[in-house]
Amino acid sequence: MTEARHPARRRALAALVALPALAPAARLLAAPTASAAPLLQLFGRLRARPMRLFAAGPPAAVLLACLAPERLLGWPAAPSEAARRWLPESLRDKPALGRLSGRGSTVSVEALLALQPDLIVDAGSVDATQASTARRVAEQTGLPCLLIDGRLADSPRQLRELGRLLGTEAHAQALAEYAEQALALPARSATARRPGVYLARGADGLETATAGAINAEIIEAAGGRNVADTGHAGVARVSLEQVLAWAPDWVLTQDRQFHRLAMTDTRWRSLAALREGRLLLAPDRPFGWLDGPPALNRLLGLRWLAMRLAQPAPVDAANAQVLDEAQRFYRLFYGLNPGRAALQGLLHGDA
Repeated sequence: MTEARHPARRRALAALVALPALAPAARLLAAPTASAAPLLQLFGRLRARPMRLFAAGPPAAVLLACLAPERLLGWPAAPSEAARRWLPESLRDKPALGRLSGRGSTVSVEALLALQPDLIVDAGSVDATQASTARRVAEQTGLPCLLIDGRLADSPRQLRELGRLLGTEAHAQALAEYAEQALALPARSATARRPGVYLARGADGLETATAGAINAEIIEAAGGRNVADTGHAGVARVSLEQVLAWAPDWVLTQDRQFHRLAMTDTRWRSLAALREGRLLLAPDRPFGWLDGPPALNRLLGLRWLAMRLAQPAPVDAANAQVLDEAQRFYRLFYGLNPGRAALQGLLHGDA
């Protein structure tokens, strides 16, 4: 499941619902509790260990690229040339196959069936609608579908449970341990007052992910408080006047164009956060450190943001601790060993 304007109402896998039923009924990998669905839900029947994996959307693609890169058939959409430079060659050259989830399918049924995947994997925010649709796809195509609840806090369990299913337990365990360390870091550094953070999206900075949205989970996870607490979790357009009224302690963005705008625009600089140097530009290559997609890529962003919010004053974005952490993450999750100079450029928005 991918970033969506209303994550709980994604039109997941909608292009497949008209096909005749071919597969047996679905089953679950874990028993649901009274309050929540299981973390992993398998619809259809796996006849052997899955070796050919189709990612239904970007979050699933990142998850599979980190956990079983050699089995990922391709990307939902081609990575940009800039992003490709931050991927190992084996992932860089994967084809673009189209997506089945999010704001509309871009892969045909014929193309999907011709790929003969052993398993379709979708990840992100999950509700009864997504589960019902995944079940229908498995029944109507004969291809098993795995639906993964992709909340950031569940990253260690996602990795371990998927690792068991794929037979990649050792690598999954290493990634899960990193995830646990990242999630625990803010608990050690948080103070009584959680700094207010505004997440600026888009070139004008006036799109944001509100409190409770999967696209903004990283703020609370890093020890901050999302000032855009509207009572409705999702992605929304807001006015600059509303942002000024929220008076965030920090402004956080992943958009380089907005970062350039905010550095010079007199209206944005009326915010104390900008005047006092608390505008943060998160790297976005090969995937966003904050979002884009909301997947495992956020674990590095979580550690980076927690370190930044814990500082009483702005610090160098590319200090030694951040560079060490980035090198470790890129090696472990992406199979890439970037040099420190390249990472410095990335952290400063130059790479």
